[in-house]
Order: sequence, then structure tokens, then C-alpha cells
Amino acid sequence: MLSIPHAWHAHYVFLVIGLAALLMASNRVRYDMIAITVVLALMLGGVLSVQESLAGFGNPVVVLIGALLIVGEMLDRTGVARFVGDWIGRHSHSSTNKLLIMLMLASAILSAVMSSTAVVAIFIPIVMRIAKQTGNSASQLLLPMSYAALVSGMLTLIATPPNLVISGELGAQGYEPLSFFTFTLPGLVVLGGLMLYMLLVGRKWLPNNGKTERQSAQRSIKALWDDYRVNRELVYLRIDEESPLHGKTIAQSGLYDNYGLRILDLSQRVRGWRELKAGVSPDIVLHAGDVLHVAIPPEQLAPVESQVMLMPFHPSQLETQYRSWEFGAESVLVHPESKLIGKSVREAKFRDHYGLDVFGVRRNRLSLDDYQNQKLQASDCLLVTGPWAKIMQLQQQNHDFVVLETPAEAADVVPAFRRMPVALAITTFMVLSSVFNWMPLVAAVLISVIAAVITRCLTAADAYRAIHWQSLVLLAGMLPLADALQQTGGTDMIVGSMIGSAGDASPQTLLVLLFAITALLTNILSNTASAVLMAPIAISVAHQLGVSPYPLAMTVLFAASAAFMTPIASPIITLIVEPGKYRFFDFIKLGSPMLVWVFVCCYFLIPFFFPW
Repeated sequence: MLSIPHAWHAHYVFLVIGLAALLMASNRVRYDMIAITVVLALMLGGVLSVQESLAGFGNPVVVLIGALLIVGEMLDRTGVARFVGDWIGRHSHSSTNKLLIMLMLASAILSAVMSSTAVVAIFIPIVMRIAKQTGNSASQLLLPMSYAALVSGMLTLIATPPNLVISGELGAQGYEPLSFFTFTLPGLVVLGGLMLYMLLVGRKWLPNNGKTERQSAQRSIKALWDDYRVNRELVYLRIDEESPLHGKTIAQSGLYDNYGLRILDLSQRVRGWRELKAGVSPDIVLHAGDVLHVAIPPEQLAPVESQVMLMPFHPSQLETQYRSWEFGAESVLVHPESKLIGKSVREAKFRDHYGLDVFGVRRNRLSLDDYQNQKLQASDCLLVTGPWAKIMQLQQQNHDFVVLETPAEAADVVPAFRRMPVALAITTFMVLSSVFNWMPLVAAVLISVIAAVITRCLTAADAYRAIHWQSLVLLAGMLPLADALQQTGGTDMIVGSMIGSAGDASPQTLLVLLFAITALLTNILSNTASAVLMAPIAISVAHQLGVSPYPLAMTVLFAASAAFMTPIASPIITLIVEPGKYRFFDFIKLGSPMLVWVFVCCYFLIPFFFPW
């Protein structure tokens, strides 16, 4: 172990902090490696014991953040975040201002209850798709969306790790920890200012880096359908109350034999709820009110309406979205060693064996007529449709088939969308538990994680994959720095320096100084690192002055979420640099006014909501 005199421990800690800051600012060393190096430096320098140096890895805040990342993954895998994003795209095509407002609101609201980094990652492809559909440049949408995700850190306790760090520090020093909505009102003022700024001024300063290019060369299901020249239309039909089909099974209905109608999926009312069945079987009983998603020759639409009373139906956007997540298509190639060679689709009983329908066969780039009865040959291409789960199973049959083309819709499939109501219920429980203080927040979040796995909103493996271990190691490695500053007298030196610099000035002057230091650290290092360092200092300054610690703690909290000016300060911003083609100067130009706005809100609003 290094032999450092006790009198030099505080200076040694300052040196460790300075070197860590330089390494972070260089952006050449992984942050988790820097954090581990900090732990080693404190341990080997004799500043902290082995147990104290590693205490950050057992800190409840670290466990809480890891669990919240899993909750965010649950919301993603059940389609909550995706549905919100797509809803925005559908309802804001007519106005760019409306699009910006809805994007920022959705980003901020979702980020307030799940990982803001996860929200931005989810929204990037959604924004790219919206930009392409509306003719906007993605660079004019991504930055406002990510700034709103940053501001979400000023809305709720669980929105960002620094909030939990500050709340934990208040509790550790004998004060009441923050509740879920403690600072929401001033945070909403900041969010409102951001939206006005972007609409009135920022929008003009946003770079226009050209229209969004196509992200993928994959074609849509409709393009595959046309490529195979399928002589059928995909339509929705509803069984009328007077239909003779009521009470008959699909096999008894005669719909295929008489009209060439193939049922792809159907939805039925079960105990008051409409249940989607993507894998239909001949023994399913049809009922009046059932909605059938069918492939039918165009000339048969009128006969089925008049003879069996199948009426045209227009499903809601939500129902259409659900079907796109459940029902899909794929183009596969018949393997040269496939057991299907020499058999027709009908003889192979394709639907019985694979749970999928074949809607076209191509041979030598030509679509075959009467493909159901044609003997299959090696390298024939089949267009198969059915549940995505069955399509995934077909991909495993690599001795019989080779995947030729997967449509673009496959990338948007939400694996557990049927669990969306359950995910919303779990999230509601977590939020209400925090608001009404039913139990410690970490307990509520851990219960939510267990509930998510038990209810199959995600698997245990998905939960572990959702944890961003690099962020947790960064936080756990930086937390002991606050203890090191406290034990070596470094915190007292900083507090004394701040009070000495301010002289006989009011606590409001210290608020200004504290905001400036925290905002500087946030934009150079990271919001988590700045909160870890500045939270105990803010509380100690308040204690020295004999005032409430909450105004200064809130100042640190708001400043720690004001990482607007550099692309390296937060992963929320780093994620959008490449897809938006932003330059470093773009963040300085657009972020500087926002930083000033957050400061103004801190200066006037925090003392109002949190009196000295």
C-alpha cells in the first residue's frame, strides 16, 4: 500500500478527482474503468479501507438504478414506449410545431418514470421514421427530444441517478429524503420554458442536415406481397349479427372452398375483452361480432358480403398496431435437402406442420400460378405468413428452409405487447408506492422487477441484459469519493472556501456559486459524478449557515440535469450525435440559453418552493 501522510490525504483525494476529471473529459477512457481506478487509488492510498472503498457497490442507490433499468426494459418490451412514439407520429404530421411539442412531452413524461437513456434509444428510430414520413430533417427533431429527456431529471425522483444520489445523501445526513414529486412543479416550469424556447428561437437555430435517409434496405410486407403477385387483398371483415357463420367452425364455414378466403387472424370478445388470435385453427368457432383479418380475391368481396354477411370493418389504430406486432410474413428458400421437395404445398400440409400459410411460390424469379398444387423444387421461394413466433420457429428449420428476406416490420415487433396492461399496472404501483410512501422506494422497484418477470413481461435473461453495467460501475466507483472528501476534511475545505469567497453574502449568493460549479462539472464530467461530489458539499454548506439544506440540494439536482452544452456530458446527448449529424458547436449554441434558463428558474423558484 502507498505510504501517504495523513495530512496529505485531502490533497491526494483532490488529485484523484482532478485526474479522473481529465480522463473523463478526454473521452478516451471508458468511464467504468476510470471509476474502478478511483476505487483502487482510494484503497491503495490508504484514504479508505477496502470495505469503505467498495461500499459503493452495495449502495441502495446502485441497486435502485439497476432495477429501474429493468422496469424501463419492461415498458419497452411490452410496447408502451413504442406505442407512444408511433401515436405521436400519427397525430402530428400536419404541423412541425405540434410534432415538436408532442415529441418533447412524450420524451419528458416517459423519461420521468423510466431510464431517460432507454427512452432516447427507443425514440431515435421512431424519430427517424417520423422525419422520413414528414419530410423533416432528423437533426431538427432529435435534439429537442433529447433535451426534454434531460429536463425529465427535474420532474420526478426516479428520472435520473443524480436525484437518487441527492435524496440518499439527505437521508444519510439525518434529513427527510426526497419524495417522488418533491420538485415536479419547478421542473414543469423548466420544461415549459424549453418547449417555448424550441418553438420560438431554438427551432431556427437547429441545424438542417438534410432529409433522413432510408435506414434499411428491407422491404415492407406489402412489397413482398406485390412481388409474389398474390391475387388477394388483405382486408378486415366483421361477422354480422344475422350471418349464417355464427356458431360454425372455420372448417365448417366453407369460406376457403367457396370464396377462396383465407383467415390470417381474428379477434373475438372473451369475457368483455377483445382477444386477438393470430394462429387460427379449423376448429375455432366463429361468432357474430368477430373481426377477421383475411386474404381474399378482390372479386369475392361482394359475394361474401351479400351471401354470408361478412361486412367491411375498419379497425382502430391500436388494433392495427397489435396485429402488426403479432402477424408477419417472410420469404424463405427451399433447401436443396428439404423434405418438402417433390411435394406440393397442399400435400405437405404446410399449415398443419408449421402454423403458417403459403401465399405465393416463385421459381426462377417468376410467380407460379396454382402454387398450392405445384410440386416444390430446390431453391423455390415461398412467401409465408402467420404469427411472428411461428416465423421465428420456421427460421430454425435450417435443413428445410433458408431465410431469403425478412420484411422491415420485423424490426418493430414488440415481443410482449399482450402484457402492456400488466406493465402499466406494475408501473402505476411503483409510482403510487413512492408518492404515498407505502414502502421504501427500492423495495417498490424491486417488487416491480419481480412482478415483471413473474407476469412474463420480460424474462430473467432480458432483465439482466437490460442493466447497463458500465453506468452502475461508474456510479459505484464514484460514490466513495464523497466519503473520502468527508473523512479527509476535503468537504470542509471546499465549504470553507465557498463561504469565505462569498463573505457575508446571502445564501442566495451561495446558490449561484453552487449552481455554477455543479453545472460546470456536469458538462465536463457527467451528471452522476457531479451529484456525487456536490450533494454532500451543498448540505454541509447549508449546515454551516444554519439554513435548510433543501434549496441548495435542489440547486445541485437541477444543475446536474443541465448537461445541455456538450455531447459527452450525458449518454442522452451522446446517443443522438451520429444519427443527427451534430457538431460540437451545435450544443454550445442551443444549450447555452437553456443553461441560463435553468439557472433563472433555480434562482427565483427554488427559494419559493423550498424556503431557507
